[in-house]
Amino acid sequence: MPTSDSYHDYLIESLKKKPELAAAYITATFEEKDPEPELLKMALSHVAIALAEQNMTPEQAKQHLEKLDELLSQKGSEAIYNLSNWLNALGLKLTVTVAQAEIAILNHS
Repeated sequence: MPTSDSYHDYLIESLKKKPELAAAYITATFEEKDPEPELLKMALSHVAIALAEQNMTPEQAKQHLEKLDELLSQKGSEAIYNLSNWLNALGLKLTVTVAQAEIAILNHS
């Protein structure tokens, strides 16, 4: 019986090879019209699995992934700062940009 790689394995390998793809994956999750907290958790988990081994020891990577539930249950600005630090440890950066619709409006002014 032929075997094939699972999509999960393919996704993790793709994210490992291209950190910019990991950033785009998280960005797309944030831009969902009907956000689902579980999808955000899943995307962040995938990115952590893919990028942690490049930036951390195996034990640090395990602990980093375990912090995710605590991080996502936090409220207010503390959660934002902690998410920023969590992403930074993976080699990513939390940023804010102008929404595309607003850019189009500014360009036509």
